[in-house]
Amino acid sequence: MIDPAELLAAGWTRAEASGFTGQLGPFWLRGAGAERQIGIIAAPLHANNHMGTVHGGALMTFADIALGFRASDAIGGAACVTAQLQLQFVAGARLGEFITCRPELVRRTTQLVFVRGLITADERTVASADGIWKVLEPRPR
Repeated sequence: MIDPAELLAAGWTRAEASGFTGQLGPFWLRGAGAERQIGIIAAPLHANNHMGTVHGGALMTFADIALGFRASDAIGGAACVTAQLQLQFVAGARLGEFITCRPELVRRTTQLVFVRGLITADERTVASADGIWKVLEPRPR
């Protein structure tokens, strides 16, 4: 199990979240914009209890959040929602591993943001993700 003090020493900052997103965290962040990395420590709440591995649904939620950070950065923090998300599982992530993603902007239009990223567990690729985010129109007040 990775020690949070090691992450802090390596330049990561801990970030709490609320609502459904908060169920997966806390999150660890390092960098900003195109260089931002997002991470979580795989804990028992992420588990396939009978296997000692991270549940695919937890990895899918992590991909949605990580790629969503990059989509939001690409549009200056404006509101956006996931329109499509595809994940390919390539290996299992084990409890105690540090799971990370450095999302990459593929393309941005006025209405859509295309993002992709590799999800790693202790530097071993466990999934590949691609998604599209819809830019929302600002709501009148």
